[in-house]
Amino acid sequence: MKKEIIFLTAFLLSFARGFSENVVGDSVKNIPLQEVEVVSVRATDRTPVTFSGLDKETLRSVNFGADIPFLLLLTPSVIATSDAGTGIGYTGFRIRGTDANRINVTANGIPLNDSESHGVFWVNMPDFASSLEDLQVQRGVGTSTNGAGAFGASINMKTENIPLQPYGEANGGYGSFNTSKATFKTGSGVLGKHWAFDARLSSIRSDGFIDRACVDLKSYFVQGAYFNERTMVKFITFGGKEKTYHAWDGVPDYILFPVAGEKENRTYNPSGYMGDDAARNPLYYPNQTDNYKQTHYQLSLLQVLNPQLKFNVSLHYTKGFGYYEEYKSGRTLEEYGLKPFELNGEQIKKSDLVRQKYLDNDFGGLVFSMDYNKNKGNFSLGGSANRYDGHHFGRVIWVKNYAGDSDFDPLHEYYRSKGEKSDANLYIRGNYSLTKNLSVYGDLQFRRIDYTIRGKNDTWDWLAGEMQNLNVHEIFNFFNPKAGLYYQWNAQNVLYGSIAAAHREPNRNNYTDAGINEIPQPERLTDYELGYRFNRKTWAFGANLYYMEYKDQLVLNGKVNEIGEPLTSNVPNSYRTGIELTGGMRIIPGLEWSGNLTLSRNKIKNYTEYVTVYDSDGNPEAEQQADYYGTTNISFSPDVIANSLFTFKYRSFTAGFHSNYVGKQYLDNTGRTDANQTQSRKKERSIDAYFVNNLRLGYDFSYKGRKQLSVHLSVNNLFNEKYETNGWVWSCYYRQADGSLEPYTEKSYFPQAGINIMTNVALRF
Repeated sequence: MKKEIIFLTAFLLSFARGFSENVVGDSVKNIPLQEVEVVSVRATDRTPVTFSGLDKETLRSVNFGADIPFLLLLTPSVIATSDAGTGIGYTGFRIRGTDANRINVTANGIPLNDSESHGVFWVNMPDFASSLEDLQVQRGVGTSTNGAGAFGASINMKTENIPLQPYGEANGGYGSFNTSKATFKTGSGVLGKHWAFDARLSSIRSDGFIDRACVDLKSYFVQGAYFNERTMVKFITFGGKEKTYHAWDGVPDYILFPVAGEKENRTYNPSGYMGDDAARNPLYYPNQTDNYKQTHYQLSLLQVLNPQLKFNVSLHYTKGFGYYEEYKSGRTLEEYGLKPFELNGEQIKKSDLVRQKYLDNDFGGLVFSMDYNKNKGNFSLGGSANRYDGHHFGRVIWVKNYAGDSDFDPLHEYYRSKGEKSDANLYIRGNYSLTKNLSVYGDLQFRRIDYTIRGKNDTWDWLAGEMQNLNVHEIFNFFNPKAGLYYQWNAQNVLYGSIAAAHREPNRNNYTDAGINEIPQPERLTDYELGYRFNRKTWAFGANLYYMEYKDQLVLNGKVNEIGEPLTSNVPNSYRTGIELTGGMRIIPGLEWSGNLTLSRNKIKNYTEYVTVYDSDGNPEAEQQADYYGTTNISFSPDVIANSLFTFKYRSFTAGFHSNYVGKQYLDNTGRTDANQTQSRKKERSIDAYFVNNLRLGYDFSYKGRKQLSVHLSVNNLFNEKYETNGWVWSCYYRQADGSLEPYTEKSYFPQAGINIMTNVALRF
């Protein structure tokens, strides 16, 4: 693929300029087809849902290599986190306390969420922001969309419009932690009145703030289109390849928050630890890495049937393949299908080993929409049908001091399973003006999911004495109605309200990592939204009240599995409620301020935690200990999130000062304090509130011939705040000789980088 992209880039640069100058006529200087490509999954100004948007210029101003979760910090109710502490590599986010696995993400209306985990792994899409025209964040249930259920928010991304003029861009940056970013873009402009192409190549590297948390990310984006006055056919392909050292274990609390007299270590990374050498220096496995490649293909047809009716259909296919490799110490050989062996007369049942876990998946399907606009109403009929096949398998490639069977296979496979999922949905949506000021909104969606998992999982079942058997076949039929009113009594004042229902099926981890006798249930959400917007030339204000009532919500329980993925469990009754305030004003010419504030309460009613009990031999007992806590706070759901952004522009100089405050978060749903813990001064299962400030400076140099040179400096965490954005807790009980239960707890956190800088230079022509 690399050779094809380089060839295409050379072709565009060679022919674009002179050829397009003579053919761009009035009929193609503005192609309205581009503006309606994703209208079916977007909210408009008259849709009674809560949303925010980031346009191309805003994305460009903050895109210095960090993943999209960190760019979303400019929107309300968002928290972003990074394993490596820099916003590059493995990153995640939450909106209104809802984790990313419950947030629907689409690109051009095509689903991006992984069919089994339900998440979007941004590390597989590095520098995707450089190829975006804009994105929209809908909070709450929002409008009907394609793919995974929107269970707290949805993010609708639109890739760049086809280029009407030829262009080229070279963009490079360097900063702290040996971070570098290089992006090259070029576009043909219009060729022969009906064709246009553009392409991007990107490379991002970083050593990371956390020890050994290095990343090597490469990506591309290519699109070509044919169009006339009523038709557009567009082909898009984009992909990424990543190699990332593991940093998903976090920093143990006793190292991050040591007792008096001991020194803290905010960059410590336990991943890959192999023991100490003769001089008692720690040794780490050099290839403790994640390796994955993902490629997307989209072929879309947009047809204007008449001025009121437009039709859009897209075929898509995504191929993913990769593995992660890790060193494991003292593992029971039986867990890996290996027999004990003798070494120097001693029978070895446990040994260090190196394993690789693979994922080989295919995802494809069709999405379509038909949009009708006339007089007082606009209506959409749309849907999708998708198919996923995912192969999971693992290999043991090395065992320390192995002296067993002489024919030991260095690619010994110890588990294999397959996940198959069919997902289809159909929706009809309309917005109709009852009067000049009042409009009514309705949205009906039906979604059907057929999900199967068969085979052996990667986890040893101690009770059964074998690898965990997977035999799951679930069919879900969900009906998701939505309705609302929109009232605009004058040009400045708008009032809206809506009620919406959403359902969501459990993901793979809910089945494979469920507790003893735990059967995951689908979730149901009823979302009530009431909003007000006021807008004048020099200032604006908005307020949105929400109440999100859940049945069987799958909430983060603070635990993670062996690869750092956060785990969830059902709680019967819970809710999230709050108010989101947004505002902005022009203080003086050139100086503007914007900000947002979220105040919320996030509660579980009558919460009972079920904790594993281990016997004196270290084996789990069949019955778990039930601890009742009453009404508790939902984990990772702060009561306060606030953002402030000052921007200043004077001629070619720009500056931005962004402040982000996040209140206290709990690691699990107990709110418990571990009074028995003596290794760390951090007794509470929580993440402290933090207040972080970032500064951006830029200057644009313009030259004749439409050339522009931009120089930018980003200073992140300007005041060197020590803070953490994520963490996990694991707890259990050990049965004592007298039958009593002794609690045991482990906690780890993900510290973020202190003050750090990133420079960037971009040449556009």
